[in-house]
Amino acid sequence: MQAVVLAAGQGTRMRPLTDHTPKPMLPVADRPLVAHTADMAIQAGADELIFVVGYEAEAVRSYFGDEYSGVPVSFAVQEEQLGTADAVAAAKAHLDGPFAVLNGDNLYDAESLNALFDAAPSVAAYRVDDPTSYGVLSADGDTVTGIVEKPDDPPTDLANAGAYVFPAQARDWLDVPLSDRGEREITDVLARVIEESTVTAVEVDRWLDVGRPWELLEANEWKLGQLDRRLDGEVRGDADLRGEVVVETGAVIEPGVVIEGPALVRSGAHVGPNAYVRGATLLGEDTHVGHGVELKNTVLMADSNVPHVSYVGDSVIGREVNFGAGTQVANLRHDGDPVQMTVKGDRVSTGRRKFGVVAGDGAKTAINTSLNAGVVLSTGATTTPGESVTRDR
Repeated sequence: MQAVVLAAGQGTRMRPLTDHTPKPMLPVADRPLVAHTADMAIQAGADELIFVVGYEAEAVRSYFGDEYSGVPVSFAVQEEQLGTADAVAAAKAHLDGPFAVLNGDNLYDAESLNALFDAAPSVAAYRVDDPTSYGVLSADGDTVTGIVEKPDDPPTDLANAGAYVFPAQARDWLDVPLSDRGEREITDVLARVIEESTVTAVEVDRWLDVGRPWELLEANEWKLGQLDRRLDGEVRGDADLRGEVVVETGAVIEPGVVIEGPALVRSGAHVGPNAYVRGATLLGEDTHVGHGVELKNTVLMADSNVPHVSYVGDSVIGREVNFGAGTQVANLRHDGDPVQMTVKGDRVSTGRRKFGVVAGDGAKTAINTSLNAGVVLSTGATTTPGESVTRDR
């Protein structure tokens, strides 16, 4: 079984985090998002990985190389972003048998992906309360009879969860016409497979489409929640590490630090003294969390610093960010409604009662900066001492 992993997109809804990093390479626990997809595919039985790359392709190439976890790796380039069928068609020359198609920015539970591979040809399905926002499968028992996009009157509550296993002949069905939105849709390929084969709908127990910053936070909550306690780094003095905490080799935890898991402190990170880390928190490689800092349910990416007496909660912080002393992040609205954030120019509900800020790579705050809930700091943005930031910058 070959697995085609789609990793060509930039992820415009994830900006500014994707200004320099392709969305599939954003960190989720101890590896990039797309590596979780690759690992699950291998566990399910894939004996070859074909990554479709485009935006910042070298980041994907350098991470996976020619072989990953004992499985050969190939790369195909999608020159233009013309849809998922177009992405798979870019890999056509590599295909020589049945193949899976997986989105590199989706997470699935392992058992469901195993079942998907075993049931080939097959499509992943997820039961949703409101199917009108999804591609919806019609089915006779477990057999898929059709698919319709965002129907007003859904035939079932089975949403298409974006993972497929196709028969070998589907290689010749990838050249589908452009849809109304100007893309070549993989669902048109699925429709042809349904016509020609018996396709099984495999219900997945857990599925997350990671498209926006708060979903990256949710992805880390999921994967950090699967940690097993391991302390390989240096834990000094009376530091108190509670629950499922992983401290990698080369990380240092100073005296007076309290960490409540699940939490992952990556190699080269330095925490404390007297810092408090709680919730599902990722401290990336070579990060620094200093004296009197509280970090809660936050992703702090590599080479970033929160060094002095600050609070950061429910936030996603990019690479090489520096928060000045006394920086305070608000993560809760007074009215208790979900926090909103601007995505591609539109105000969108995060669906989360608690959500802090998103900071792009290289952003810097001055001392005593206050950041309102839902604020986005663009790549390289700065603040002035004592500033209260209530709008995106």
